Amino acid sequence: MTPSPGATLPARAPAPVRPPTRVSAPSAVRALSLTEPLPGFPGHRDYVLVAADAAGLLFWLQSMAADGPRFLAVPAAAFFPDYAPALPGSVLTELGLPDRLAAEIFCLVTVPEGDVASATANLRAPLVVDRDTHRARQVVLTDGLHPIRRPLRR
Repeated sequence: MTPSPGATLPARAPAPVRPPTRVSAPSAVRALSLTEPLPGFPGHRDYVLVAADAAGLLFWLQSMAADGPRFLAVPAAAFFPDYAPALPGSVLTELGLPDRLAAEIFCLVTVPEGDVASATANLRAPLVVDRDTHRARQVVLTDGLHPIRRPLRR
């Protein structure tokens, strides 16, 4: 039966408001397995990438070995949005990446004598990471287009 044009329908209770679905934040610690050791550190292939700040702009790349090295690293895209190194196809194949855009790229940072204002990033030898498998490799670029010491300023 259809209500007449003048009839009023009973009021419905408003639908319950659901809170937004929470998306978990990326892990503050990621284990990385280097396919080749970092130059100068032949005995170290297993590292963890540890967030050093809540914004995800600074990371520690720490060897899993108790006496292993630790480096400060930054995501290249956050500091150098135009940085697009030509990665060798052999490296992409080794890491199982379809192309450079699938890679997560970090730059190792030097802070000379603790002077944060003089910090530089090494754009000549980026750390290339496969987000899915956590396999990584530092690539030394031979094209000469990128500096070893680029000032780290945002």
